[in-house]
Amino acid sequence: MKAVIYEAFGEALTIQNVPDPLPAPDGVVVRVEANGICRSDWHGWMGHDPDIVLPHVPGHELAGVVETAGKEVRRWQPGDRVTVPFAVGCGRCPQCLSGNPHICDDYFQPGFTAWGSFAQYVAIPHADVNLVRVPDALDFVAAASLGCRFITSFRAVVAQGRAAPGEWVVIHGCGGVGLSAIMIAHAMGANVIGVDIKAETLAFAREIGADYVLNAREEAHLVEHIHDLTGGGAHVSLDALGSAQTCRNSVLSLRKRGRHIQVGLMVADYKDALIPMNVVIAKELELLGSHGMQAHAYPPMLEMIVSGKLDPRKLIRKTVTLEDSIAELMAMTHFAQIGVTVIDRF
Repeated sequence: MKAVIYEAFGEALTIQNVPDPLPAPDGVVVRVEANGICRSDWHGWMGHDPDIVLPHVPGHELAGVVETAGKEVRRWQPGDRVTVPFAVGCGRCPQCLSGNPHICDDYFQPGFTAWGSFAQYVAIPHADVNLVRVPDALDFVAAASLGCRFITSFRAVVAQGRAAPGEWVVIHGCGGVGLSAIMIAHAMGANVIGVDIKAETLAFAREIGADYVLNAREEAHLVEHIHDLTGGGAHVSLDALGSAQTCRNSVLSLRKRGRHIQVGLMVADYKDALIPMNVVIAKELELLGSHGMQAHAYPPMLEMIVSGKLDPRKLIRKTVTLEDSIAELMAMTHFAQIGVTVIDRF
């Protein structure tokens, strides 16, 4: 099969022909029909993830068709249209048994703990507890766009943030995660503020549901402005970028008893970012993380998509070939992209 491979962190990526994967006894091999290009893939390529062993194939936002299935698989067969959460559970550990396979004690992540889906085929273990059936009404490109950013944002806004109609939700960082969160919070009936540093990105945020947008570069008193707009602070605030500044701004944006959700990855220099704990204590704030979503939690989200209440297709600005994905991934160094880019030609 063809696959994108890098043999050193931060160095050249190439297209190579490599052996097709084989399914584990409880796993499947998926023929990849579409795959999102995510900032997490960029972090992996830059060497920010300790699980990656070189040489490596990135990719974790996939949708496709079951090509082959292991002898222990019961729920899936060749020809099934599927996607998968980017964090795959074993089905046996305490986290999985409690209904939280996305934080499995022995997790598997395509594109991180093993070769991923910047390729024509990818192997996924523990298929019966992790695969998600793609509705016939949903095309593969839209299904792939759910894989990391959209599902993480859905869980962040709906399950972790508990955003309710009429509440104020602030999204700091309007990349793929942030734009997804804006669309979802708007669909939940919240009042939404998008914060970014690019005028074009903020204009797009308005198109998909932001009631207000703020350019952090132009706001000398960003947090104060948010408190003024919301009448005392946000009920829910997401750091959808992952930096010391956006994390701090998110916490400080909250009203009393507000909920901060950390969605953007805090890696490298930001992994030990300082939190204004004096404000957390004084306002009784909640600080929560959001890392993907369980396979069994997909149905409500898929129902909203099929009904038209959510339209992840609006977030997709570009589709590219596998060959072109190399330049797209490398360009993430410069935060150049707006919206979501998906590989749909292999």
